[in-house]
Amino acid sequence: MKALRVEEIPPPPKNSAGNRGEEQLSNRAMDWFRQAERDLEQAEDSRRAGRHEWACFAAQQAAEKAVKALHLSLGQEAWGRVIARLLQELPDLVSVPQDLIEKARVLDNFYIPPRYPNSHPAGAPFEHYGPLQSEEAIRYAREILAFVRAQMAGPGGR
Repeated sequence: MKALRVEEIPPPPKNSAGNRGEEQLSNRAMDWFRQAERDLEQAEDSRRAGRHEWACFAAQQAAEKAVKALHLSLGQEAWGRVIARLLQELPDLVSVPQDLIEKARVLDNFYIPPRYPNSHPAGAPFEHYGPLQSEEAIRYAREILAFVRAQMAGPGGR
């Protein structure tokens, strides 16, 4: 049996009304965003503790969850873990700056490699990440959270 990649997992079935409960989705948006803020705090804590690989991963998680919160606030589900793609899949009413998508691409590189030794030719993940990487990851995640916060507070978000 072939294992499914995260991006290949099908979304949950639609209800009898033909949707996935957009009202319920938007009600969960703040749960996702609050967790994104907490993940960003964890990234900062990990950075201060010198655990730069975990800081990078937590920053990636913060940005991913924030963008998923924005999708939910707009009444749609988001699937997958590629932040750049999640930003590009937002409805047309959300204008995403190209530089934010580029920053998301940097964060996308921090999903698996900071955690798994086989993502690197040699050495444990912690040997490949330092203050430079964690500072950049946190800064980019912070920018994505600020963008999402502004969008959710605006007319399109809830």
